[in-house]
Amino acid sequence: MAVIHHTVVKPTKLELLTSWLPSRPWYRGSADGPAPAKAGGFRLDDPEGEVGIEFIVVTDASGPDPTTYLVPLTYRGAALEGAEHALVGTMEHGVLGQRWIYDACYDPVAVAQLLALIAGRAQAQDQDSSDTPDREVTASLAGACPAHTEFTATEDQDSTMLTTPQGVTLRLHRVLRPEPAADGPLLAPRGATGHVAGAWKTPEGSRVRGLFAVLRPGKRD
Repeated sequence: MAVIHHTVVKPTKLELLTSWLPSRPWYRGSADGPAPAKAGGFRLDDPEGEVGIEFIVVTDASGPDPTTYLVPLTYRGAALEGAEHALVGTMEHGVLGQRWIYDACYDPVAVAQLLALIAGRAQAQDQDSSDTPDREVTASLAGACPAHTEFTATEDQDSTMLTTPQGVTLRLHRVLRPEPAADGPLLAPRGATGHVAGAWKTPEGSRVRGLFAVLRPGKRD
């Protein structure tokens, strides 16, 4: 299990996101820059213990209406070769030293663990505590889950789409929308073979749930 170090980091994650978010096609905040505030999230463990994986939920109130974003990040002790375009920034960690921060949609370790979560082979972990499962994060699989091979990433105004050569798609919802309250866990949308859902806090202080990622099947022979 990953160990959460309660220490000083410079710049902070929110400071990095303040600079990075306006560069994204799904950013909807003010042209003067966002004011992101932490609203939730969870972590996944890297089986090799080398890469930190965190799915951060932030709410930005800088635009006409508050917008909540899903921002998956990876934290590495060295630069990830070939991923310069996905670099969010670097920070100095009080315990671990310099860290390279990447958009996790372009980090193969994070994508593999997200697929493992959907397939039931990984457990979401609490964002702020070591060795503590996050029971608010739910996942399902009703079909085949691709072995992590190659994904091509494309982005639009709402999401990042990861597509395999066989046409399997893993869509990460970047702009989050709360689903209507229900007694049970959120279900995958029609036509999907898997999903991940979670909870976050609204600016008013209430807790809502929504879809984080959806897996859809590819081509049939």
